[in-house]
Amino acid sequence: MTITQLSYVLAVAENQNFTKAAQKCFVTQPTLSMQIQKLEDQLDILIFDRSKKPIELTEVGKKIVTQARNIVNESYRIQDIVDQEKGYIGGEFKIGIIPTVMPTLLPMFLTNFVKKYPKVKLKIEELTTEEIISRINDGHLDAAIAATPLENENIKERVLYFEPFVAYVPQNHRLKNKKKLETSDLEIDDMLLLEDGHCFRDGVINLCKAFKNHNDDKFQLESGSIETLVKLSNEGLGMTLMPYLHTLDLNEKAKENLHYFTEPSPAREVSLIYHKSELKMQIIEAMQDVISGIVRGAIAFQNVQIISPIHK
Repeated sequence: MTITQLSYVLAVAENQNFTKAAQKCFVTQPTLSMQIQKLEDQLDILIFDRSKKPIELTEVGKKIVTQARNIVNESYRIQDIVDQEKGYIGGEFKIGIIPTVMPTLLPMFLTNFVKKYPKVKLKIEELTTEEIISRINDGHLDAAIAATPLENENIKERVLYFEPFVAYVPQNHRLKNKKKLETSDLEIDDMLLLEDGHCFRDGVINLCKAFKNHNDDKFQLESGSIETLVKLSNEGLGMTLMPYLHTLDLNEKAKENLHYFTEPSPAREVSLIYHKSELKMQIIEAMQDVISGIVRGAIAFQNVQIISPIHK
């Protein structure tokens, strides 16, 4: 039994196809198939049910895949130990970022990080929190940036910053003339929301639920982006809430519609998250250092107070 064989098993389990798995592993399909067959013969069991389309794991195969993932991950730790001993910060690093953080945070830190750590090859994907958790657990992401706490026993969290919520209130809205908002002013029935699946949407709904009764059937106007919500709000269709960093790119006219909350303001906690196995910690720590410094500097420059988060 070898690490390579176990890696091939994981690839087939993920892709449910020998040809696709071979492509991902950069080997020929006969080579991959032969190695998996050799492992099955050695163990005297079938890991895959090849009669199914797509290919499925057998019951014992599911248990083997779980253990194989642990073994392969632990094998990577040896290289980690060597890299840390040498003080080396480099190699491929796969990171996921949630949609409400990606467009604001990524431009702020990416150039600085790449310049400071040129040997790190970043692979960045925009993913929902649910997708991120799944991929971290499967070993397909090294880390991610998401709203926390997640309360997942397999995932560790390092807080990067607390991002205040800011209200975007259009002309002729009932709250337009109120300089400072209270959370009790919010009503879900005139709130424009992100589509289901966004954790920021959940935070807004939870915030409104804490103070008002509402009818779930009423909030039907939803969008996949905060930028679209701002445009809908300008059409008089309601107000919306946005994370503070999204306000920095608004034009001066749009900024006139921003309303801040009285202290303590609602906010979200944004963290760098990773698997409890703690692989590639030297890169994770480097990224935390770069992002925390840049974001905290940006928020402090704007004289916005950092306060406790709204938990999901």
